Amino acid sequence: MLRNILEEDLTTGLMALQGQLEGMLERVHDNSATLKRFQMFEKGLLKLNTLVEMLEYVLTAEEFFDLDYIGFCLVDAKEELENYLSADGFDFNAKPRLIILPDDKLLQAKFGRSEKPYLGAFKTTKCADFFNYDKRKPASVAIIPLVRRGKFLGAISMGSLDPSRFEHTMATDFIEHMGAVTGLCLENQLNFEAVNRSSLIDTLTGMNNRYFLEQRLAEEITRAQRSIEPICCFYLDIDNFREVNESYGRQVADQVLIAVAADIREQLRNNDILVRYSGETFIALLANSQQAQAQEIAERIRVSVKAMQFDSADCVTISIGICCYKSSSSSQLKPAKVKVNLLHGAEKALQQAKSAGKDRVLMAESIADPMSLVNLFKRH
Repeated sequence: MLRNILEEDLTTGLMALQGQLEGMLERVHDNSATLKRFQMFEKGLLKLNTLVEMLEYVLTAEEFFDLDYIGFCLVDAKEELENYLSADGFDFNAKPRLIILPDDKLLQAKFGRSEKPYLGAFKTTKCADFFNYDKRKPASVAIIPLVRRGKFLGAISMGSLDPSRFEHTMATDFIEHMGAVTGLCLENQLNFEAVNRSSLIDTLTGMNNRYFLEQRLAEEITRAQRSIEPICCFYLDIDNFREVNESYGRQVADQVLIAVAADIREQLRNNDILVRYSGETFIALLANSQQAQAQEIAERIRVSVKAMQFDSADCVTISIGICCYKSSSSSQLKPAKVKVNLLHGAEKALQQAKSAGKDRVLMAESIADPMSLVNLFKRH
């Protein structure tokens, strides 16, 4: 009888041990799969070349991690990131889960000196500022601070409707490693943007310069051809600027340039491109803008500049030449050709505006794609 009892105890013990072993093997398997997923994510992250690519990669990683929500917070203490991202074509409306923070106070308040991520239930006081959800709020979340050299750069916010997906008792090794890699990549992208922009920014007005235009114009034309949308080019030149410089001096002339550039920028849309091309000449590119709309915007700029008041200068006016291009579904023009024609047409219209008395807006003849043989036959 004792033998039977011992055998039963041994069998029970072996079964319990087998259950524990199977549980351990299952956890090892799950951890291995999780590690592989994180490694794949990090490899993809390290291959990206721009800040826009990085943000879009992270913000579309829900399915990759089987999440209901993933968001990104960025600290923009110098108020430059929004302009950088807009200039590179980032669509803020399509990516509402990108949250721009004016400083790192929120991150300091939530994490203090700790770089440990927060895992657990969604608590409004702790988590709401990191999430911009449009439907159901997450049941459990992971908020991963991105820190480099003791400085908060932002945070990644993950959310799940499963209350057990993220629990405060979970190990955070994988998540912390991902946060470290993401923080490093983010720092590199921010540094690259700062260096790149410094070479593409006019130091006096703070606007982009002609080198930036050289890079972007062909891209914008290609995009317009691909989407079959119109694009318009403005040539803007401050009238009688040499007289302002000679009469009031370089310092006053610079103040006029800065003020006029800021006023032009204010009249344009966020996704429009404005560059200081040379001296007192600016060029603006308006994507997806019809001729009538472009004419209206240019006239608004002209009126606004004329209404500006300066303590040390007389009334300042501006002349504007416009040229537009509308691609067709059978576009035959190469972007380089459109680029030359667009700039030449706008510049010629500006010269005509100057010759006609200045302080006016003139529209050049639109650039059209040459008709393909197929369309030609259809027309006849």
